[in-house]
Amino acid sequence: MIQITPRIRIDPLELEERFIRSPGPGGQNVNKVETAVQLRFDVAGSPSLPEDVRRRLIRLGGRRVDNNGVLMIEAHRFRTRERNREDARERLVELIRLAAHKPKPRVATKPTRASKERRLETKRATSATKQLRGRHQADD
Repeated sequence: MIQITPRIRIDPLELEERFIRSPGPGGQNVNKVETAVQLRFDVAGSPSLPEDVRRRLIRLGGRRVDNNGVLMIEAHRFRTRERNREDARERLVELIRLAAHKPKPRVATKPTRASKERRLETKRATSATKQLRGRHQADD
């Protein structure tokens, strides 16, 4: 089991890994060795995730989540399969931890009378300063 938070654990059988050729430069090795990993995790169908975490994870995943609710993380920073596999899993765990954190609800507040008065006083002062910049008429 992969421990995410004290109450969320993911069974490694829920993860699907596929190894592909790594994009970009890498010399002779890059064209023949499949070291990059595509990690797929079915967010929508996972029994390990609570509903609220599932919704936030789909939103956080953005373009990495397809229409079926499958999150895909591609890792190709390192030269070995093992390091890329670890990197992909670490990124998945970090994303789920972010989704598990419940955002604090915003409480709407109204400005105080004093703050409104300060704002209006500042506006009056700015207006007066700008009035002095205008063209003046000759007193003749």
